[in-house]
Amino acid sequence: MGSTNDVSLDLVFKALASQQRREILRLLGACTPEEGEACCASEEVCSCRLSEHLGLAASTISHHMGVLRDAGLVDGRKDGLWVYYTLRRDALDAAAAELHGL
Repeated sequence: MGSTNDVSLDLVFKALASQQRREILRLLGACTPEEGEACCASEEVCSCRLSEHLGLAASTISHHMGVLRDAGLVDGRKDGLWVYYTLRRDALDAAAAELHGL
């Protein structure tokens, strides 16, 4: 039987199996503060920006973000109507290290 760590890694690799989720991670990783922009004022990206960039419905973005959060790849912070997401680079680093160890 697998360890808890194995289950966590399975969730990470399942999340990474989607091209749309990988694109979301790229967007989060490329986020830089934009002067005067409320949607990307720090390393956070608003779900509205993700929806706009990917051309996906808010409900689809919400689904993808749920998978990414369950895998520990992103954190989310609700502010009013919107959720602001940040990339968890430590989780990506751990997944990469696991692959390098094969």
